[in-house]
Amino acid sequence: AGWFRRFLHKPKPSSAESLKSSHSASSSLSSSSSSAKSSTSSGMSLATSSISLSPVSAPDISASDSPRWDKSYDVCICHSEGDVELVEELVSYLEGQPESFRCFLQLRDAAAGSAVVTELCDAVQNSHCWVMLITPGFLQDPWCRYQMHQALAEAPMANGRTIPVLKDVDRKDYPRELWNIYYIYMALKEKSFRQIRDTVMRYLQELCQSSTKRLE
Repeated sequence: AGWFRRFLHKPKPSSAESLKSSHSASSSLSSSSSSAKSSTSSGMSLATSSISLSPVSAPDISASDSPRWDKSYDVCICHSEGDVELVEELVSYLEGQPESFRCFLQLRDAAAGSAVVTELCDAVQNSHCWVMLITPGFLQDPWCRYQMHQALAEAPMANGRTIPVLKDVDRKDYPRELWNIYYIYMALKEKSFRQIRDTVMRYLQELCQSSTKRLE
């Protein structure tokens, strides 16, 4: 009688197996659904990452049609006679860059027999940018100040063409005419040279970009 009662209360094998089978199928469905979801998510992630804006390439300032060639020089260095050695180092650095910047150095490039005033004015007009190496000697040299005034008259809005560089000069002695222009303070020579190079490069790139927009 005991074993007969246990037999009656025992679940049918088919029910247990079907329950197990159902559970297995459910797990499989859940797993495949999860896998599909993961796959979709991964696909969306890949699709999203592939849809990205390509960076705008910088204009080639050395291209044959670049407005850079509209002027004879990229940079005119204005300096006092006492700073010739430092300026020669700067010119050597700029001309040695991959862009081969064209520099006007008065002692080297001024035409023999020409008037100083004519040479200074021509140098300003035929250069894209003007580096003003402001030292105690610069502040005392009337020709340096004259060239500075010529540069400011050429580009009064100071759109990056005039690049003041202070060396051994206090802020209070910074020329009033340049107060609306940020300057580079030369503490470490290598860093200052790099800043000058980057400023000239940025101006020439912007010049090329604006020229391209006008043509469009």
